[in-house]
Amino acid sequence: MLTQASPSFAQNLNGKNLFTQRCAMCHGADIKGTGPLARKSNPPTPDLTTAAFKKRLSDYPGVIVSSVILRPNGDLIPRTLRENGVKVPPHSWTVQDFRDLNKYMSDVISKSR
Repeated sequence: MLTQASPSFAQNLNGKNLFTQRCAMCHGADIKGTGPLARKSNPPTPDLTTAAFKKRLSDYPGVIVSSVILRPNGDLIPRTLRENGVKVPPHSWTVQDFRDLNKYMSDVISKSR
């Protein structure tokens, strides 16, 4: 008998995959700004497990994540990647991607505190 993954599991898997492929190089798997490029940006990559950031994710679900991705601090993210020879393939973001990424990050942050 085949079973289908629950929607919440599938969404969390999408969020985890997006984070791992597109964010962890700076933010680290722990979301604490510990990735290999964390100290190579100016300003350095912040720790996203702080109470203040957790509150922002909760108060504005998906908005914080989408605003960073769609308008990444001017040129900070693309410049940091370019200067360090990291190529991230283009991605056509969907509203569900933002929600999944937000949920994944919220779950990781909750477990880290």
